[in-house]
Amino acid sequence: MGSDFKRTFMWVILVGACFMLWDNWQVYNGRPSFFGGAAPQTAQTEEAQPSADAVPDNKGSGAEAVAKGMIQASRPVEVSNNLLKLNIDEQGAVVTRAELLQEHQQADWTDVGLAGLILGNKPPQLKNIVMLDVTPKHVYVAQSGLIGGDFPNHKSPFKHVGTKVEKKLDAEQKKEVNFVTATFESTQGAVTLRKSFELADGRYAVMVRNEVINNGTAPVKPSLYYQITRDDNKPEGESSFYYTYTGPAIYTDEGKFQKVAFDDIGEQPDHITKADNGWVAMIQHYFITAWTDDKAEKVKREREYYTTKLDKNLFAVGSIQRLGTIEPGQSLSTSAMLYIGPQDQQRLQYLADGLELVVDYGWLTFLAKPIYSVLYFLYGLVGNWGWAIVLLTCIVKAILYPISAAGYKSMARMKEIGPRMKALQEQYGEDKQRYQQAVMELYRKEKINPVGGCLPIVLQIPVFLALYWVLLASVELRGSAWLGWVTDLAMPDPWFILPAIMMATMFLQIKLNPKPADAMQQRMMVIMPLVFGVMFFFFASGLVLYWLTNNVLSILQQWYVNKQIAEERARRTKAANR
Repeated sequence: MGSDFKRTFMWVILVGACFMLWDNWQVYNGRPSFFGGAAPQTAQTEEAQPSADAVPDNKGSGAEAVAKGMIQASRPVEVSNNLLKLNIDEQGAVVTRAELLQEHQQADWTDVGLAGLILGNKPPQLKNIVMLDVTPKHVYVAQSGLIGGDFPNHKSPFKHVGTKVEKKLDAEQKKEVNFVTATFESTQGAVTLRKSFELADGRYAVMVRNEVINNGTAPVKPSLYYQITRDDNKPEGESSFYYTYTGPAIYTDEGKFQKVAFDDIGEQPDHITKADNGWVAMIQHYFITAWTDDKAEKVKREREYYTTKLDKNLFAVGSIQRLGTIEPGQSLSTSAMLYIGPQDQQRLQYLADGLELVVDYGWLTFLAKPIYSVLYFLYGLVGNWGWAIVLLTCIVKAILYPISAAGYKSMARMKEIGPRMKALQEQYGEDKQRYQQAVMELYRKEKINPVGGCLPIVLQIPVFLALYWVLLASVELRGSAWLGWVTDLAMPDPWFILPAIMMATMFLQIKLNPKPADAMQQRMMVIMPLVFGVMFFFFASGLVLYWLTNNVLSILQQWYVNKQIAEERARRTKAANR
């Protein structure tokens, strides 16, 4: 149980960490965890209910054909506030384009290529994020309509009745802001559907009101559906060096947060299908489109949740609500919120229960959420996300310092007895058993725990992974500057200064640690900083800043512990010579 055991133990830790990362990857893709079962489902009732099959679709037409048809039939009406610019098509009163006016994007550095980076080429200029859109290569729209009879739906022709702008008091923002409302109307059979979209300055959430009017002589029982349709293409500008989930999600009080990967959408739903609460969404890195309840509406209606594959590259997620009976000459009004914007946890938590869960940290949520709360608090103190990351890393290192110190002491003593270990190896040659006995005796005499240096690593792995996902998933870091050359903590360092310094700190850490007896391990220790450095060239600056700060603090801690041990040994030697 000497150095060989320690090396074996470290390999076990490394393999375990890689497995946990892989499992988190699986969860983040919407697949079941290795440690968990399938998502819960609710029992089906025998009562006749409106089905997702009744929702008009574009099956068999493909995303490209759908886009072509929408473009040809497009009669968009543009409405906007200071955050959102929407195109609402009169064909179906469908939101066919959503541009985020305060969220910008530049091309991934990897699109420029390594040669381009060396030559100093820069990515294209910043442009606004476009969420919903219809092009020959991309379809992403928000739809709604009625089913259960000859009623207007998202394929029916609507007429733009008008758009009005008025200044009103916003209870959430506690000030007067501009409200822009665009109204559309369609009559099919004996039913008229009047649909209005209300945007208020300072909000990404659009209030969508539906008024259903029965113009006939017989009662009608319509159901209202809210649907998001999207192809399975990755969002523009997504990094090639880390993977984040893109796809549908459903939330209910009973089923909780459930992701449904595009590949898992089939005939038999593996998500909850019946509830009287909840929301549906399409998620991508940093951003979300979601249909949620209007909090002001107190009526709870039974609804069916569904996901469907419209074609090989076109999918939909939605909910269907039964509106009940509308008598002749009567009308019924209901409303919902359509959120199109960043995954800002404060906004999402206010909008709907559980909506903040789209910022998903997988199996480390129990650690990641408190870490995010601390990071948000620190940002409130210093007003800079970069310094908040530095302070957060300091706090984590301080909490783990007693454990780390024990590990550093063990490693420092291991380094001191290195020459004696080598002498024992030469003394006993091929006699492994006697060599191990001599090593254990040396450990006992010097009061060294051979696995003491591993314990801090084992305990810090979950914290490191949780921090990684917090920094990776936090939209607040987008466009946030730290120091002069680091102007966006969510993008790679444009001058590679942070990764270069991080590599230097890793080399310094190697010098402070005991030198491995095995020549192959020595070479691996030299190669690792180079490999990690190249990887971090393309990682977000916020992540590199975290690792760099952690390395610097580790070096300072280890230097301090080494100094303490040297002083202690000097005192012992002095006392022995008296």
